[in-house]
Amino acid sequence: MAFVTWNDDFLLHVAQFDEHHKHLVDLLNDTYEKFVNKTVDLSLEKLFDELIDYATYHFTAEEYWMQTKQYPRYEEHKNEHAYFTKRVVEMHRDFVAGNTSLGLEVLTFIKNWVANHILNSDAEYGRFINKR
Repeated sequence: MAFVTWNDDFLLHVAQFDEHHKHLVDLLNDTYEKFVNKTVDLSLEKLFDELIDYATYHFTAEEYWMQTKQYPRYEEHKNEHAYFTKRVVEMHRDFVAGNTSLGLEVLTFIKNWVANHILNSDAEYGRFINKR
Protein backbone atom coordinates (compact mmCIF):
# COMPACT_ATOMS: atom_id res chain seq x y z
CA MET A 1 0.00 0.00 0.00
CA ALA A 2 1.32 3.41 -0.96
CA PHE A 3 2.14 5.91 1.75
CA VAL A 4 1.26 8.73 -0.64
CA THR A 5 -1.20 7.94 -3.38
CA TRP A 6 -0.51 9.99 -6.48
CA ASN A 7 -3.65 11.51 -7.96
CA ASP A 8 -4.69 14.35 -10.23
CA ASP A 9 -4.86 16.78 -7.30
CA PHE A 10 -1.04 16.83 -7.38
CA LEU A 11 -0.90 17.86 -11.04
CA LEU A 12 0.16 21.42 -11.73
CA HIS A 13 -0.01 20.95 -15.48
CA VAL A 14 3.59 22.08 -15.71
CA ALA A 15 5.33 19.02 -17.17
CA GLN A 16 8.70 19.40 -15.44
CA PHE A 17 7.14 20.02 -12.04
CA ASP A 18 4.73 17.11 -12.38
CA GLU A 19 7.52 14.71 -13.38
CA HIS A 20 9.70 15.80 -10.46
CA HIS A 21 6.85 15.61 -7.95
CA LYS A 22 5.90 12.12 -9.10
CA HIS A 23 9.49 10.99 -8.61
CA LEU A 24 9.60 12.52 -5.10
CA VAL A 25 6.39 10.67 -4.22
CA ASP A 26 7.87 7.43 -5.56
CA LEU A 27 11.00 7.90 -3.43
CA LEU A 28 8.89 8.54 -0.36
CA ASN A 29 6.78 5.45 -1.04
CA ASP A 30 9.94 3.33 -1.51
CA THR A 31 11.30 4.56 1.81
CA TYR A 32 8.00 3.87 3.57
CA GLU A 33 7.81 0.36 2.09
CA LYS A 34 11.29 -0.41 3.44
CA PHE A 35 10.24 0.90 6.85
CA VAL A 36 7.00 -1.09 7.16
CA ASN A 37 8.58 -4.27 5.79
CA LYS A 38 11.35 -3.87 8.35
CA THR A 39 14.04 -3.97 5.70
CA VAL A 40 15.86 -1.16 7.47
CA ASP A 41 19.44 -1.49 6.35
CA LEU A 42 21.94 0.37 4.21
CA SER A 43 19.42 0.51 1.37
CA LEU A 44 17.23 2.70 3.55
CA GLU A 45 20.13 5.07 4.15
CA LYS A 46 20.70 5.15 0.39
CA LEU A 47 17.03 6.01 -0.13
CA PHE A 48 17.37 8.82 2.40
CA ASP A 49 20.45 10.08 0.54
CA GLU A 50 18.59 9.85 -2.76
CA LEU A 51 15.61 11.72 -1.34
CA ILE A 52 17.86 14.55 -0.14
CA ASP A 53 19.79 14.65 -3.42
CA TYR A 54 16.66 14.60 -5.55
CA ALA A 55 14.86 17.20 -3.43
CA THR A 56 17.90 19.48 -3.74
CA TYR A 57 17.99 18.96 -7.52
CA HIS A 58 14.24 19.54 -7.79
CA PHE A 59 14.28 22.67 -5.63
CA THR A 60 17.15 24.16 -7.63
CA ALA A 61 15.33 23.50 -10.91
CA GLU A 62 12.01 24.77 -9.56
CA GLU A 63 13.59 27.96 -8.24
CA TYR A 64 15.32 28.55 -11.57
CA TRP A 65 12.02 28.15 -13.44
CA MET A 66 10.33 30.52 -11.01
CA GLN A 67 13.03 33.15 -11.46
CA THR A 68 12.87 32.96 -15.25
CA LYS A 69 9.09 33.52 -15.12
CA GLN A 70 9.46 36.29 -12.51
CA TYR A 71 7.21 34.54 -10.04
CA PRO A 72 6.25 37.18 -7.43
CA ARG A 73 6.37 34.73 -4.48
CA TYR A 74 9.76 33.33 -5.41
CA GLU A 75 11.55 34.31 -2.15
CA GLU A 76 8.80 32.84 0.03
CA HIS A 77 8.86 29.63 -1.99
CA LYS A 78 12.64 29.42 -1.79
CA ASN A 79 12.44 29.80 2.02
CA GLU A 80 10.01 26.88 2.20
CA HIS A 81 12.50 24.74 0.29
CA ALA A 82 15.31 25.83 2.62
CA TYR A 83 13.25 24.88 5.68
CA PHE A 84 12.49 21.41 4.31
CA THR A 85 16.10 20.81 3.28
CA LYS A 86 17.39 21.87 6.69
CA ARG A 87 14.97 19.59 8.54
CA VAL A 88 15.63 16.56 6.33
CA VAL A 89 19.41 17.02 6.56
CA GLU A 90 19.11 17.21 10.37
CA MET A 91 17.03 14.03 10.44
CA HIS A 92 19.47 12.29 8.11
CA ARG A 93 22.42 13.32 10.28
CA ASP A 94 20.64 11.90 13.35
CA PHE A 95 19.86 8.68 11.50
CA VAL A 96 23.45 8.20 10.30
CA ALA A 97 24.81 8.99 13.80
CA GLY A 98 22.49 6.40 15.29
CA ASN A 99 20.84 9.00 17.53
CA THR A 100 17.40 8.19 16.19
CA SER A 101 15.90 5.56 13.99
CA LEU A 102 14.10 6.44 10.81
CA GLY A 103 10.68 6.28 12.36
CA LEU A 104 7.19 6.84 11.20
CA GLU A 105 7.28 10.38 12.61
CA VAL A 106 10.10 11.31 10.20
CA LEU A 107 8.33 9.75 7.23
CA THR A 108 5.11 11.44 8.24
CA PHE A 109 6.86 14.82 8.44
CA ILE A 110 8.23 14.36 4.91
CA LYS A 111 4.91 13.09 3.57
CA ASN A 112 2.93 15.96 5.08
CA TRP A 113 5.41 18.61 4.00
CA VAL A 114 5.70 17.34 0.42
CA ALA A 115 1.94 16.91 -0.02
CA ASN A 116 1.14 20.28 1.54
CA HIS A 117 3.85 22.02 -0.47
CA ILE A 118 2.69 20.56 -3.80
CA LEU A 119 -1.02 21.07 -3.11
CA ASN A 120 -0.60 24.65 -1.90
CA SER A 121 2.64 26.49 -2.70
CA ASP A 122 3.42 24.68 -5.94
CA ALA A 123 -0.23 24.74 -7.00
CA GLU A 124 -0.17 28.51 -6.62
CA TYR A 125 2.81 28.66 -8.96
CA GLY A 126 1.00 26.30 -11.35
CA ARG A 127 -1.97 28.66 -11.49
CA PHE A 128 0.40 31.61 -12.04
CA ILE A 129 2.26 29.96 -14.90
CA ASN A 130 -0.83 28.48 -16.57
CA LYS A 131 -2.45 31.95 -16.73
CA ARG A 132 0.52 33.30 -18.72
